[in-house]
Amino acid sequence: MKNLLNKRLVEKAVTGKILHLDGDKRYSQKAYLYYKKMGLNAAVRNIPEYKQPQEVYRLLKMYNPDILVITGHDSMLKKGREYYNIYNYKNSKYFIQTVKEARRYDKENDKNLVIFAGACESYFEALIAAGANFASSPARILIDFQDPLKVAEKVAITDQYKFLTIDDIYEELRDGKAGINGIGAPGKKKNYTM
Repeated sequence: MKNLLNKRLVEKAVTGKILHLDGDKRYSQKAYLYYKKMGLNAAVRNIPEYKQPQEVYRLLKMYNPDILVITGHDSMLKKGREYYNIYNYKNSKYFIQTVKEARRYDKENDKNLVIFAGACESYFEALIAAGANFASSPARILIDFQDPLKVAEKVAITDQYKFLTIDDIYEELRDGKAGINGIGAPGKKKNYTM
């Protein structure tokens, strides 16, 4: 009995696991280095935007992440016009399909996945409607490459009992709420007592 009382309880924190799909090889490498530098558990895969909807379910099963980041390149074809026309965006349709596939995985596996989706000038409203927790780009602007990574990092290191909103993050983003916004998500850090 005395030995049991002398043992110390040790608390261990495990941050959320990230799966990041990016359509640009150079940005995929930069993302990998960012996550590594921050000490996060992340897998980064370079997959062209148009292939992401076909690959995401398989990759989610393989990596079983808590957080999914879907990025690459996007743009409005007719700048400043037709904001609500999916055909006016270079790759938003693929990001939307990828989010929907991820939510299908989520529903079938009861995962409560946190999703960030989009890139420069993406169709923000449609990405949120498809099921993303955070997305770009409400103001249809060019976003900073690191902003989606910062959102994923914040979710990964926030305690699972705290609900994170854009108000907790936007000051760390280059363009604030004009570049990224969303409905929020629970943190994914888990604490274990050993």
